[in-house]
Amino acid sequence: MKQAQTGLLFFVGLIVAGLLYLLQPVLTPFVVGIGIAYLADPFADRIEARGFSRTVATVIVFVVLTLILGAIILVLVPLLIKQIQTLVQMLPNIEVWYNATLLPWLQSTLGVDVKSMNLDLVTEGLSAEWKQTGGVISRVVQYATRSSLTLISTLGSMAMIPVVAFYMLRDFDLLTSRIKALLPINVQPRVSAWALESNDVLAAFMRGQLLVMFSLGVIYVLGLSLVGLNYALLIGILAGLASIVPYLGFVIGIAAAMTIAFFQFDGYMPLALVLAVFAIGQMIESFVLTPLLVGDRIGLHPVAVIFAILAGGQLFGFMGILLALPIAAVIMVLLRNLHTGYINSSLYGQQDSE
Repeated sequence: MKQAQTGLLFFVGLIVAGLLYLLQPVLTPFVVGIGIAYLADPFADRIEARGFSRTVATVIVFVVLTLILGAIILVLVPLLIKQIQTLVQMLPNIEVWYNATLLPWLQSTLGVDVKSMNLDLVTEGLSAEWKQTGGVISRVVQYATRSSLTLISTLGSMAMIPVVAFYMLRDFDLLTSRIKALLPINVQPRVSAWALESNDVLAAFMRGQLLVMFSLGVIYVLGLSLVGLNYALLIGILAGLASIVPYLGFVIGIAAAMTIAFFQFDGYMPLALVLAVFAIGQMIESFVLTPLLVGDRIGLHPVAVIFAILAGGQLFGFMGILLALPIAAVIMVLLRNLHTGYINSSLYGQQDSE
């Protein structure tokens, strides 16, 4: 690559990064829409390969996604709301045990000052919020409708997601070919190779990790239901979603499940069964799900995953969290290629000869 070309690409990259930073408050629906289009593109390609036009393939994909989303909303959301309501109603029992057993033990054994560790305000607030069905929903609606401008912005952002996703999916191949055509001819082969490798990494992570999260959620829900644990659906879904960060789903899920089991059951056998559910889930994830669905193409260390999510959230808020892992995967591909180039360069040879 010529020096002028390197400078131009670097300058364009700076402009794009600056625009992303300045426009981040309005970019979330576009990022989500583009992400949906990226995930759905292979399915649209398969339908298109059967002789359908790209527009028809896009419509078919969107109809299927709409049916799946509608089924989730109609079936799971009411069950989750009901379980959250009953969980909040259980808080007074937890509060009694906390104040009468745990706090005295902490004070007598560890000498901890427990005056500021009371749960009264928390439990009273949550219980009052959930006295009526849909308390959280009503609070969200109140927040969204606090002003007409906020309401319009919220509805507009939600409405933009399917629109952006539809047009991006329909024109996905066309847009990628046009972006490639903008590159200098002498760098197109190298950039195309990097893009293909980045696509492999992103596909392995985004599609594979989503399947891992879904599978773990199902395993936890079924296992905790067989144990007879209350709120198995809520805890299983929470643990599955948190599994996007390595081991976070396991930690959150087992902590919540053990707390509920402690108050629900008598004896240690149910607690042991809850531990067994999460131990089995963790083994299935490590030895079956991750190797089968994700593979070893990502190469992101768990600490790097955690750092990427925290850094993305700190720098760009919610949009940064959405983009953290895809960007980290692409950076990893670039660093891998730069490392290979460095190993094969005269700089490394000179250092080695010394």
